[in-house]
Formats: sequence, C-alpha cells, structure tokens
Amino acid sequence: MSYVLRRLLHAALLLVGVSILTFAFTELAPGDYYTEMRVDPSIPPETVEALRQKAGFDRPLPARYAAWAASVLRGDFGYSLAYAGPVAPLVKERLGATLLLAGSATLLAWLLAVPLGIWNATRRGWQDAAARGAMALLLIIPDLLLAIVLLLLAVETGWFPAGGMASPDAASLTGWGRAADVLRHLCLPAAVLTIGMLPMLVRHVRAAMLEAMDAPFALSARAQGVPRMRLLFRHLLPAAVNPLVSLFGLSIGTLLSASLLVEVVMGWPGLGPLLIEAIMARDVAIVLAVVMLSATFLILGNLAADLLLYRLDPRIRVRG
Repeated sequence: MSYVLRRLLHAALLLVGVSILTFAFTELAPGDYYTEMRVDPSIPPETVEALRQKAGFDRPLPARYAAWAASVLRGDFGYSLAYAGPVAPLVKERLGATLLLAGSATLLAWLLAVPLGIWNATRRGWQDAAARGAMALLLIIPDLLLAIVLLLLAVETGWFPAGGMASPDAASLTGWGRAADVLRHLCLPAAVLTIGMLPMLVRHVRAAMLEAMDAPFALSARAQGVPRMRLLFRHLLPAAVNPLVSLFGLSIGTLLSASLLVEVVMGWPGLGPLLIEAIMARDVAIVLAVVMLSATFLILGNLAADLLLYRLDPRIRVRG
C-alpha cells in the first residue's frame, strides 16, 4: 500500500510541475490573443488595453497561474477567449473522438505486434532479415506522408471516406448503421497510427522474447524436451512480460499526443484541430488544457504500468 501511495504522490507532484512549466512557457510565445487587434486601426488602443486587463493579462504570472489552477479545480480548465466560455465543454466535446481513434489504433497495434514479435524472434536467416527490414522501412515512413498517401487512395478509389467522422446522412441510419459508418471513417486514421506504432512495438516484443529465449531456464526447458508452443506461451512470454508492460504503459500515455497530427491531416474531429485553432488564435487556455490532458495520460499510463509490474513481479514488492 505504501508503494501505491508513493507512486500516486509522485504522479500528482509531477503533474503539478508540468502545469507550472507549461504555464511559464506560454509566456515565451510572442503576443497574445489581442495582438492582432493592436494593428487594426479601427480599434482604439484603449479598447484593446481594457480587454487585456479584463482578461487578466496585466496581472503577474503567479497570480494568473493561481487563477488558472483554481479554474482547473472547479472543472472549467480556464476561459477560452476565442469561444467566450469555459474550456472544459470544448475539450469534452472532442475528447471522445480522440480517445476512440487513439484507443482503437493502440489496441490494433498491440494485437498485431505481439504475434509478429514472437514470430520474428523465433525465425533465423532470411525470414528474420526480411521481417526486420520491413519493420525498418515502416519506421522511417513519416506519419504525415502515410496520411497523405492514404487520403489520396481514398479520394481516387472511393473505398473509404476522406475525412470526418460521420456521413451527411448518418442521422437517418439505424444504430448499427451509424456504428458501421463511424467504423468506415475510422479505418484510415487508425491505420496511420497503427502503422506508425507497429515497428517500435514489434522490435520491443522481439527483443524481450530473444532475451527470455537465451535465459538459462529456457535452455534447460528445451533440453528437457518441453514442446515448442508450450515453451513459447507458457514460459517465455510470461518471462518477457515486464518490459512489455512498461512499453504498454508508455503507449497508453502517448494516446493523445500521437493522434493530434493525424487528426488535423485527415480531418478527424478530435482535439487536434481544436489545438491548431487555439495555437493560431493564441488562445492559451485551450492549449494548456490539451497539453495537460496529454501529460495526464502519459503520467497515468506510466503509473498503471508501475502498479501492474508491482502486482506481477514479486521482486518489486520485496524492494518496495
């Protein structure tokens, strides 16, 4: 129990530190939401200054951070100047689409990476070289390029929708019809994220399995005639689970940040387009909310991996 409490306290302190640094870094960005108004001759400078004072830009940085932190505790996550309202409803409206995309891609990538990594670890010669070459090729392809290629494929063939999350006539469909329509729109952006994550996951699964295969207990089991499939899935895979659990926690933690660029390019109505609009408009409250959500998922992912390792590995419990 003390180990869990220590990890929770560490996660909370880390989140507070990220919030302070993120808020401080926003001060380094040139200008603010009212910068463009200053160059507009039709708006008096006194009006712009009054608006800045009303938004609190004339207050010192610690006071503004305290006000923002208080709004986070209230559940508002700040006030959006561009949308003239609290940030929480804006983020909540788009968070589901981002989690659907990133969660589906992560699940699919792991379902493919585990068997591919095990198969790759058990092969030698040209099969191993071909598999590693294919993973290296996928690793060097930028997600942006892959997204553009798939979008061109969708436009030329018409097999998949080129953007959006639902068809114009989705409201007239039945429940299953709407689900199938969302799935069709989900295919291309999820494919981009899956292909982007797959090479790294396969390499880590392969490395963990190879390390377990070279362990003394594996050599002893093979010498005693343990069947190959039983050795792989009953002995080697559980022995290789520790680094994979850590990697799984990291992949959960990068759910939001990994999908933002893909959402912008492929027109998926998640947090990515909202973040780009906020950056262009210098709407700091929305930028802070999205950054803090990404940091929260990263910290919670690593926390979940630590707790799962604590449950699976008795050596960690002894040290704890």
